[in-house]
Amino acid sequence: MNPLETPSFPSRLPQVGTTIFTVMSALAAEHQAINLGQGFPDFPCDRQLIGEVNQAMLSDHNQYPPMIGIAELRHGISQKIKTLYGYPYDPDTEITITAGGTQGILTAILSCVSPGDEVIIIEPAYDSYRPSIELAGGKTIAVSLQVMRDESGQVASYEIPWDALAKALNPKTRLIIINTPHNPTGMVWEKSDLNRLADLIRNTDALILSDEVYEHMVYDGAQHHGVASHPELAARSFLISSFGKTYHVTGWKVGYVAAPPALTKEFRKVHQFNVFTVNTPMQYGLASYLSDAKHYLNLPDFYQAKRDFFRAGLSKTNFKLLPTPGTYFQCVDYSSLNIPQSKWNEADFCKWLTTEVGVAAIPVSAFYDQATESGVIRFCFAKQAQTLTNALQRLQTL
Repeated sequence: MNPLETPSFPSRLPQVGTTIFTVMSALAAEHQAINLGQGFPDFPCDRQLIGEVNQAMLSDHNQYPPMIGIAELRHGISQKIKTLYGYPYDPDTEITITAGGTQGILTAILSCVSPGDEVIIIEPAYDSYRPSIELAGGKTIAVSLQVMRDESGQVASYEIPWDALAKALNPKTRLIIINTPHNPTGMVWEKSDLNRLADLIRNTDALILSDEVYEHMVYDGAQHHGVASHPELAARSFLISSFGKTYHVTGWKVGYVAAPPALTKEFRKVHQFNVFTVNTPMQYGLASYLSDAKHYLNLPDFYQAKRDFFRAGLSKTNFKLLPTPGTYFQCVDYSSLNIPQSKWNEADFCKWLTTEVGVAAIPVSAFYDQATESGVIRFCFAKQAQTLTNALQRLQTL
């Protein structure tokens, strides 16, 4: 062997390549397309929040904080959850500050999944779930949302696959991952769905990981129903949320995990060795900003206005709009477009849309392990009004 060569070694994630989000964002940049693909805002966060973080820095909050997160932020989260959802998480033994929602997801999985354990996910699913399970040595059991179609054969909505979930559940099931509001489809779980899940797992040892990073993006006067609103589920769940999504600061990568003491104990064992702790001044800034509830209570109206504006513009095209009761994503069925490309698979259609029309989207098929084609793509409407207007002008040429 050449001593200057890097020795070969087996990949821990041999099937993982460059994500579709990276591919589409690069393609959008190359062709100067409007990027409605990757899920992040293109508008600034509140200057008050920036000021709170700056003040924390100037107050010399720049060294390591406690491993579990500063007390002020954990107490603020505890109070918010209790006020909104009724569950009294103890800030000292049940809430941990994380480096974003994705780190919380990985750490929760590593803390409870052992080699040979099975983890149920519901596809289409956020792309970090499966690799995290594989890194823990677990086996992913994927069930798919039911695709409901209208009389013309176009996708009309998605429904929770209860029969498939029940069939997948067995003594090897260590964890079930749920996501509400759901990325990429925008569907939300109802209170009746939580009750049905509780009935399904009541006599099992299965745990729940509930990805609720879009908790404050539920529209039309509806309420978010997460595990913290269901004590029986909360007793066996990791609840994941994200300040990046709530406060338009996705690049800050600060989130939290709430879980009962037994789960939190194991979670923190892993957390202390993969990130140990999280950016100190941002924690202080977020703690101060969180104390004013209007900063998250006003979010549904803020994003619903963008959703409604975007949907009104899309209604002037031949896209079939799917319901969007939550998240900041709008899914559309493109199969009725009067162009040959409407027969392409979703990835090829998104590439054509980016390079020829000048608007980037994400194929929903990318959220499945084995590409499942339904003729549906996802747009992100967490954008400035002018960005959405420009994108709609291009899309309305189709």
